[in-house]
Amino acid sequence: MHLVKNDTPRSSVGGLTKYIRVRSEPDARFVEFDFAIGDPALFVELVMPKGAFDAFCAANQVVHMSAEQIQAVDAEMAKWRYGEDTLMAHNHDQDHGSD
Repeated sequence: MHLVKNDTPRSSVGGLTKYIRVRSEPDARFVEFDFAIGDPALFVELVMPKGAFDAFCAANQVVHMSAEQIQAVDAEMAKWRYGEDTLMAHNHDQDHGSD
């Protein structure tokens, strides 16, 4: 299986790139991943056995999300979870600074 590691579209749905972000460990029995079409921030969370995941990626000719895309998605998720100018947002930021 050959996956593209950059933003070059290999397949499309109406000209849109298909993205994945693997969240599970490499040796996990099941692969947990995010799948997006067109916009990496609009994704569904999926879980598949390794063989099914490999077939899914090959059939969809997916592109791995870039580090920048992952960072943007995580920042947007944190904003929705904790708010921007709220006590929880400030507490959350402090928690990460003490690690």
